Amino acid sequence: MRYLSVEMTPGDDGGFHPVGAKLREEPAITREAIHHIELLADETVLVFAEGSGDSDRYEAIMSESSLVDEYLVSGVDRWMAVNQFEPSTETRRLLELERGSHVVIETPVPINADGSVRVTFVGSDSAFQDVFHRVDEELSLSFEIVETGSYDPDTDSLRRVLTTRQQEVLEAAVDVGFYNAPREATQRDVAERIGIAPTTAGEHLRKIEERVFDALTR
Repeated sequence: MRYLSVEMTPGDDGGFHPVGAKLREEPAITREAIHHIELLADETVLVFAEGSGDSDRYEAIMSESSLVDEYLVSGVDRWMAVNQFEPSTETRRLLELERGSHVVIETPVPINADGSVRVTFVGSDSAFQDVFHRVDEELSLSFEIVETGSYDPDTDSLRRVLTTRQQEVLEAAVDVGFYNAPREATQRDVAERIGIAPTTAGEHLRKIEERVFDALTR
């Protein structure tokens, strides 16, 4: 069995979710990951997702959209949300292609700050080729292959729960000795290695540690 990880970016409609653009532009909300997504028989989409930040603001955005049928949020600073919505033609077609293929999507699916997602498909090379040939022909979204290889959930799952940017920050932190004992570097050293602000590096490191520890304890 093989895996294929891709960075997938939605087309001109702003996102895979009808309020994706608003959620992406809202500074009080961080979308963390998708834990389940399903195209229902009535052609609406059901999503179980994880977020952090202002859950009240998230609920307000959901309530303002006529395309969101139902939503439920549980938690405060770190929360889980279930919502059912009317998908765009592109989102519906993407889920139809996945449902009719011989590949499965590994969850959780990390969500990047720009609204793109890092999706890991599990299946055979021929199944991957078939899916992405049809995606390329039928949909306007763009995708970039990040990595592929033999599927081993025990060794690969930790790396795949991190976004590309988080992997870059983690690699920089290890390189400069941030996780050495005793510690040989600061968040500022990590930030300087990749050219970001120390506060941004600190936020990335916090989220990296949350995701890794969460994956280890499941």
